[in-house]
Amino acid sequence: MRLPVPADIVPADQLGHVHLIGVGGAGLSAIARLMAQRGLTVSGSDQADSPVLRALAAEGVRTHVGHAAANLAGVDTVIASTAVRDDNPEIVEAQRLGLRLWPRSAGLASLMTDRRTLAVAGTHGKTTTTAMLTCALLGAGQDPTFAIGAEVAGLGTNARAGASDLLVVEADESDGAFLVYHPAGAVVTNVDADHLDTWGTEEAYAAAFDEFIGTVGEFVVLAADDPGAAALIDSATGRGLRVITTTFADPTAPTHSAETTWRGSDLDVSADGTRFTADGPGDIRVPVRLAVVGAHYAQDALLALAAGHHLGADPDALAEGLGSYTGAQRRMQHLGEAGGVRVYDSYAHHPTEIRADLAAARSVAGADRLVVAYQPHLVSRTRLFGTQMGEALSSADLVVVVDLYLAREEPDPEVTAALVLDAVVGPRAEAGGPIESAHTTLLELLEPGDLLLTLGAGDITEVGPRVLAALGGGPDRRSNERGDG
Repeated sequence: MRLPVPADIVPADQLGHVHLIGVGGAGLSAIARLMAQRGLTVSGSDQADSPVLRALAAEGVRTHVGHAAANLAGVDTVIASTAVRDDNPEIVEAQRLGLRLWPRSAGLASLMTDRRTLAVAGTHGKTTTTAMLTCALLGAGQDPTFAIGAEVAGLGTNARAGASDLLVVEADESDGAFLVYHPAGAVVTNVDADHLDTWGTEEAYAAAFDEFIGTVGEFVVLAADDPGAAALIDSATGRGLRVITTTFADPTAPTHSAETTWRGSDLDVSADGTRFTADGPGDIRVPVRLAVVGAHYAQDALLALAAGHHLGADPDALAEGLGSYTGAQRRMQHLGEAGGVRVYDSYAHHPTEIRADLAAARSVAGADRLVVAYQPHLVSRTRLFGTQMGEALSSADLVVVVDLYLAREEPDPEVTAALVLDAVVGPRAEAGGPIESAHTTLLELLEPGDLLLTLGAGDITEVGPRVLAALGGGPDRRSNERGDG
């Protein structure tokens, strides 16, 4: 359900008792946490119990499993996820009672009214960059409030109220939320057409980022190596913003901007992590050592370093903070090892993200076989990018493509996993079928020494733990699984 953004977004402390529908999700759980930490009365509901709901309850949020009109007793403001349908009983009750009914974006914006906000946007990498910037600032002795689109291992949460007036937020473009925030500063990681179910065309999607730049008050940090982000430089400059660019391009190449440019060099990606050297304004030269694996993480870290420095933090301390980042939930997350198989899980669901994660996984796998189980996400995205998804998966050694995750869309018989599967060229490719049996298919195919990477924004995340559980009994248990299949 797409709720209209109110013309007047009042500060959070004027919202009374706030109830969040879909509070188990990353976006709404962050808002719930920040509001509860500011002393508001907060409740929320979700379809099923989860570790997130239990954690929120321990933090003072009154949680409900299941949606019911009775959950709105005493509530003044309702904030709803876009995944919530308009016939949800709590939506219906909120409308009947005439309660303040807001989208997620307005709820987060209400927390910005007394903070200096830095918003991190981009098609890919915004969760990682937001988390890296938060870790870097904490390492430099600053204490920002933050709201991130995933749980971050090193932080122990996805949101926390800090003592400073700085608020670092992940700014989501999927439903236009990032146009509501009007931050003092912004980071744009890249602009690569996606969420066309919302925006319609690639041109409209790119125009939304230009509109986002128009909402920024002071400065922007842009990844100039990305054509979509680089295209925003002139617009940002023309609006009078301070423009800071980052690049890993050859130092002899011309810069993309007359303003301050940060350059990365000496990039080294190995199974142990990612290293590079960052050169900033003046004579700044900082070695950066990341615990995560992948060239795309270096690009995100350079953006975080540039933003943190502009906010007044010491570059060496920022680099030390970056070294403490060990990953976010569902971003090349190591789930465990059993039966000689290492299992990782990642949120990648766009061809660009798939290529980046497979390159990182290859660095970790080394000479071992890389097996990828992929779940296409959304009919609209698969219709547009299914062939490119399959091509991106082709760098694996074995590919299993399970049935589509529909999310908020209706099925289309002409848009199936076969669009992706048929485009895989080179490695062996298998149909994984329904998500409920995908782990059984994988157990038939996996061998000791394999690295299994599950990919997708849907419930593919359930497959890795099932595989690990099945392999946990050792070779005999595994043989039984194969025989039963």
